[in-house]
Amino acid sequence: MSDATTHVRRALLAVYDKTGLVAFAGELVARGVALVSSGGTAAALREVGLPVTPVEQVTGSPEMLGGRVKTLHPTIHGGILADRRKQDHVDQLNEQGIEPFDLVVVNLYPFRETVARGASFEETIEQIDIGGPAMVRAAAKNHANVGVVVDPGRYDTIVAELDAEGGLTAVTRRALAAVAYAHTAAYDAAVAGWFAQQEAADAVASGHEPESLPAFVGLAFEKVGELRYGENPHQRGALYRESAAPGALGGASVLQGKDMSFNNWLDAYAAYELAASMPEGSAVIVKHNNPCGAAARGTLADSYRAAFDCDTVSAFGGIVAFHGEVDVDAARAMAHVFTEVVIAPSYTAGAGAAFGERQNLRVVAAPLPDGSGLDVRPMPGGALVQDRDLVTESRADWKVVSSREPSAQEWADLELAWTIAWRVKSNTIVLVRNGATVGVGAGQMSRVDSSWIATRKAGERAQGAVLASDAFFPFPDALEVAADAGCTAVIHPGGSKGDEEVLAAAEARGMAVVLTGRRHFRH
Repeated sequence: MSDATTHVRRALLAVYDKTGLVAFAGELVARGVALVSSGGTAAALREVGLPVTPVEQVTGSPEMLGGRVKTLHPTIHGGILADRRKQDHVDQLNEQGIEPFDLVVVNLYPFRETVARGASFEETIEQIDIGGPAMVRAAAKNHANVGVVVDPGRYDTIVAELDAEGGLTAVTRRALAAVAYAHTAAYDAAVAGWFAQQEAADAVASGHEPESLPAFVGLAFEKVGELRYGENPHQRGALYRESAAPGALGGASVLQGKDMSFNNWLDAYAAYELAASMPEGSAVIVKHNNPCGAAARGTLADSYRAAFDCDTVSAFGGIVAFHGEVDVDAARAMAHVFTEVVIAPSYTAGAGAAFGERQNLRVVAAPLPDGSGLDVRPMPGGALVQDRDLVTESRADWKVVSSREPSAQEWADLELAWTIAWRVKSNTIVLVRNGATVGVGAGQMSRVDSSWIATRKAGERAQGAVLASDAFFPFPDALEVAADAGCTAVIHPGGSKGDEEVLAAAEARGMAVVLTGRRHFRH
C-alpha cells in the first residue's frame, strides 16, 4: 500500500442516508474538490446550489431500469479502481479519457430497515443495493489511492484530516476500508438471511417443514461500546448490536445506575427471557444465569416477594426481571435487598422515583423478547447452530400416566414449574408450590444431586410442592428424594428405560405423574 497522503481533488457521492450530506459536500467544495453524484444525491446538492456533475454526464448513459443501473460503468469503476502507482493503469485511464476518484462516499439502500417494517417481497427485493456495494468494495480494494466513507458520522473527521494533513493518510484510508468491508459484509449477511427465511416460509406454505437449517448463517454485529471487562477482569469485553437492529435485548435502555457489565447483560437476558414466558405479573430473580426464584402471584410486588422467599441468600446481588409495568409497590418490595439490575418493559413514575433513591441499581427498560431466530454458539473455527428452544407444548399435549390425576392447584403449579425448568441449567430440578418456586437445583452432574439441592433449599416448603425435571429420570432416586421431602406431583419428559420403575416409585408414594414427551436441556 502507498504510504503517501491522498490529495482529494475529485469525489463521488451516492448516498441513501443523506444525514450531514449537504454540509459535508459544502466543505469539500470549499477545499476545491469536484463533486460527481447520482440520482437523489445530485438533486439534493443542486437544490442548495452546490456544483455537481451528474453521473450520467460522466458515463454518457442515462439511468436505466428504474434506477437499477446508474453507476455500473467503466468510467465510474475505472476511476475508482485505477491503481495510480502503476503506469499502465494511468496510461489506460488517459487512453479512455477517464478521470480518477480520490474519495468515494456511499451508503446503501435500507434493506434491513425495509425488512424490519414488514414490507412486501417485491419492495424488499428493490431495496437490495447493487451499485452501492460495488462502488464501496472497489474503493476499499483500492484504498492505496482512494478513501471510502460509508458512515455519515465520519464526515467531520474527514474534513479535519483534509485540513490537518492536506489529504487522507494511508492509515486513515486503511481504517476506512476496514469499515467499508464490514459494512458490505453485514449488508450481504442480512440479504442472505432474509432469503433463507423466504425459503423456510416457502416450505411451510407448501405444507412441509424445512428439512434442515439454512446452508448459510451470517452474523453481523457492530460495537456499541467497551465494557470494563468480560466475565473476569483479565478478559476484554464489549457490547455489540446486530447490524441495523435496535440493540441488545431488542434495544434495551439503561435508565439509571452504573454501566452494565458483561455478566449483567448475560444475567439480564436469562431473567427476562424466563419472565416473558411466564404469565403477566410474574417476577424472576437470576443469579449466575440461573433463576434462584420465580413466581406468578398476580401482582408484581407479590410475585417478587414469593420469588425472593425461594432463596433469600442467593437473591443478594441478583438480577430481577418483571413481566409487566413496574409500579411503586413492586419497587418498594425490592428495597430491602441489594440488587444489581432490574429489567422490565416499563416503569411508572412512582417506581422510577423509588429506584432513583438507589443509585447503584441499574434500571433497564426493554421490549419483551419473542424468542425468534436461531441459537448460535460460536466455537474456535466454527459454530453450533440450532433452533431456539421454546416451550410450545401445553397440557393438551401431555399425558397423565399415574393412577391419580393432578389436582387443580397441582396442574397450575406443574405448568409453571415446567416453564421455569426450561430456563434452568441441566440437570434441572424445580419445586413449585402455590405459584412460586420453593427450591431450585441447577447444573449438577447428576439429577439426584439437583434434587437434593432443591429439597434442601425448600425445607418444609417442599410439603405439597410439585416437581419438574427438564429431562427424564434414569432412576427413581431423584424422584424419591423429592417425594420423601413432601412433593406430591411430578412432571418430566419420559422416555427412559427406567420409566416404569420411576412410575412405580411415584405410585407407591401417591404422586401424580405427567409426561410431556419433550425435554429441555440447557447447557
